[in-house]
Amino acid sequence: MTQDERMDFTQGPLLQKMLWFAWPTFIANLLQASYQFIDSLWIGNLLGKNAIGAVAISAPIIFSVLSFMIGINGATLTVLSQYKGRKDEAGMQKALNAFSFILSLLAIFLGLAGFILTPTLLDWLGTPPDLIADARIYLQIHFAGILFLMGYNYVSTVLRAMGDSKTPVRFVVMAVLLNAVLDPLFIAGFDLGMAGAAYATIVAQGAAFLYGLGFSVKKRNVPFQWPSLPSRQHGMQVLKLGVPGGLQMMAISSGMVAILAVVSRFGSDVVSGFGAASRIESLIMIPAFTMGSVVNSMAGQNVGAQIWSRVHQIARQGAVLIFAVSTTISLLVFLGAEFLIRLFVSDSATIDYGVEYLQLIAFFYPFLGLNFVLNGIARSSGAMLQVLILNLVSFWALRFPLAYGFSLWMGSKGIALGIGISFVLSSLIAAGYYRYGGWQKIKVLDTDKAQT
Repeated sequence: MTQDERMDFTQGPLLQKMLWFAWPTFIANLLQASYQFIDSLWIGNLLGKNAIGAVAISAPIIFSVLSFMIGINGATLTVLSQYKGRKDEAGMQKALNAFSFILSLLAIFLGLAGFILTPTLLDWLGTPPDLIADARIYLQIHFAGILFLMGYNYVSTVLRAMGDSKTPVRFVVMAVLLNAVLDPLFIAGFDLGMAGAAYATIVAQGAAFLYGLGFSVKKRNVPFQWPSLPSRQHGMQVLKLGVPGGLQMMAISSGMVAILAVVSRFGSDVVSGFGAASRIESLIMIPAFTMGSVVNSMAGQNVGAQIWSRVHQIARQGAVLIFAVSTTISLLVFLGAEFLIRLFVSDSATIDYGVEYLQLIAFFYPFLGLNFVLNGIARSSGAMLQVLILNLVSFWALRFPLAYGFSLWMGSKGIALGIGISFVLSSLIAAGYYRYGGWQKIKVLDTDKAQT
C-alpha cells in the first residue's frame, strides 16, 4: 500500500488503516505527556520547590489559553479532512489559509494580552508572595512565545487531517529531546533560572514548529502559504466551527477545576492521592483521546466524499477497538493500582486513597473511550456546537453533580463512583445523539459534490 493510499480513508480496508493511523498518533500523544514530566523533573531538581509551585500556579492559565486555541485548531481536522475526502484542493487551500490567518491573529492578541495581564492573573489566583516572581517570569515568557506553542500543534493537526499521522511524531520527538537538553543548559548552564525553563520550552517547540512547517511544504506538499485575509465565507466557516471547538476545551478544563473543588473538601491526603491518580489517568486516557482524533480524521474524509456507510463502519470499528483496549487497561490498572500510585507518593494515607480511587473507577474507563469515539464521529460532520453541549452536559450536569452528591453520601469514596457513573451516562447520551441527533445533516463545505 502506497503512502497516498494509506492516507486516503475513502477506500480500502478500514480496520487496517485505523490501526496504521492510530499507533503514531498514540505515540505522539504519549511523548507529549512525557514532555511535561521531563520539564517538571528538571525544574524541581535544579530550582527547588518554589519553582515547582510557580509552575503549578502558571499551569492552569497556560492550559486554559492553549486549550481554547487548540480547540479552535481542532476544527481544522474536520474541515480539511472533508476537503481531502472530497478531493477539493482549491477549497482545502482556502480553508487552510483562513485557519492560519485567524489562529495567527488570535495567538498574537492572546500573547500580548496575557503578557500584560500576567500580574493581575497571578493576583486573582491568590499566588503566595514567595512564588510571584518566578511565576511571573515563567508565565510572561510563555505568553511571548505562544505563537510557537500554537503553531507546533497546528502543523501536526493539519497533517493528520490529510491522513498522515506518522510525520507529526517526528516533531514531538524533536521537541521532547530538545527540551530535555535545553532545560539543564538554560537553567543551570546559562544560569537563567526560571526564565531558562520557559525559554527551553519556547525554543524547543518553536524549532519543532519551523521544522514541521518546512517539512510539510517540501515533503508532504501541504499548501501552506503566508496567511492573508480570508474571504468572508471561509472566515465564518472557521469561526462557526472553531469557537465552539475552543469552548469545548474550556468546558473540560473548567470542569476539572470544579472536580478539584469537591476533592479539596476531604483534606490533603485525599487531594494528594487524587493528584497522583490523576497523573496516571492522564496516561490512561491517551488511547481514548487518540481514537477520538483518529475517527474524526477518518470519518471526516468520508463525510466530505458523502460515503456514509464507511462513516458508520468507522464508528462501529472504532467503538469496538477502544472498548477492547480500555477494558484491558482497566484490568491492568485495577491489579497494579498500588504499584502505580507508589511511583508518585510514599505517604500511606495518600497511597490508600489513590489506590481506592483507581480501583473504583478503573472499569468505567471503557465508557469514557466510547464517549471520545462517538464525539469524534459527530465532530467529523461539523457538529461542533452540539459536541460542546454534550461536553457541558457531561461535566456540569453529570460529572460535577454526581461526584459532589456521591461524596456527600459516601465520603471521599463517592468521588470516584460519581465520576465513573457520569462516564456511563455520558456515553449513553453520546450514543443517543449519534443515533438520533441529525449530525449527518450538517453542511460544512460549500458544495454538494460527492464521490460516487
